[in-house]
Amino acid sequence: MAPLQTRYSLSSILLFDAAACVGMGAGLVLLAGPLAGLLALPAPLLFWAGVILFPVAAYMAAVALWLPGNQPAVMLVILGNVLWVVASVALLAGVVTPNALGVAFVLGQAAFVAVLARLEQLALRATCPHRQQV
Repeated sequence: MAPLQTRYSLSSILLFDAAACVGMGAGLVLLAGPLAGLLALPAPLLFWAGVILFPVAAYMAAVALWLPGNQPAVMLVILGNVLWVVASVALLAGVVTPNALGVAFVLGQAAFVAVLARLEQLALRATCPHRQQV
């Protein structure tokens, strides 16, 4: 079976990830109250999760623009994405009790982040074939 590859550059995937973080962060910060009611998730959790995404987005954009081939910098992005996915799933394991729409929201955004982490990993592998495989 042929290895998976991505046709997008590492920089473009990182910039897309950064833009997604800004969009999600803005949505969570600005709409924490209404989303809390709709999803049965705590408004402070949504608000602070959104706030956290802004510096994350800045780091991703900086790596994309100035350090796209820097394996440790990109691996930190990938690790952060993986930890976000794990934290999202763990959140549903008893920390909060969202309604069905809330569960779908948490799992949907976690799946989206997991796909981005995988695309970043594949693009890093393609960008740095001479380095140790990640």
